[in-house]
Amino acid sequence: MRVTRMLLLVMGWVILFAAGCKENVVDTIAFKSALNSYYAKQQACLFAAPVKFPAQADTSKDEETKADDALTDAGLLTRKREEKKRFLIGSKQVNDYDLSDQGRGSWTPDPSQPGYGNFCYGHPEVSAIDSSSTADDAGTRYNVTYHYAVSSPPGWANSAEMKNAFPKLAADTSNQEVATAALVKSEKGWLVQNVQAAPMTQNSM
Repeated sequence: MRVTRMLLLVMGWVILFAAGCKENVVDTIAFKSALNSYYAKQQACLFAAPVKFPAQADTSKDEETKADDALTDAGLLTRKREEKKRFLIGSKQVNDYDLSDQGRGSWTPDPSQPGYGNFCYGHPEVSAIDSSSTADDAGTRYNVTYHYAVSSPPGWANSAEMKNAFPKLAADTSNQEVATAALVKSEKGWLVQNVQAAPMTQNSM
């Protein structure tokens, strides 16, 4: 009888332990879904701030023409060369850039600034949850580390020239970036807070 009682006691502890473990099982699919919902509202764009077209650039200054020439070769802009006269000191060659028909279809206008906008190429998507750890005893807050990237960018964003002209585009679409976030459980599911991504190369334009 004593042996039977001991066996029952041990089995009881095993069952309780298993039940406790089951309650603390982390649903990484839910974490991934919450993070992707968070990123779905964030468009990745070429320029750090809205830009205006038509625009003019001095052909002697590569830093002024590099990005717009790449956009022209990608079919998003038109380019017209002309000579601009300067008072008393002759003239200089300039390029006039404007949106092409294809470019207008890919252009995201800024509603607060007529003529201004950006070229956006998608939004980040989480590819994998690397690790997670609970930040409280109740299991309602987790610190999560994950990989993400902008997947399925449009065709115009895939050329080597575009990625050379826009380092941020290259980083967003070519690499799997690492980030951390805090996920907090609520009545509506997991809420994403305190996202901290690894530093990304920013386009200087």
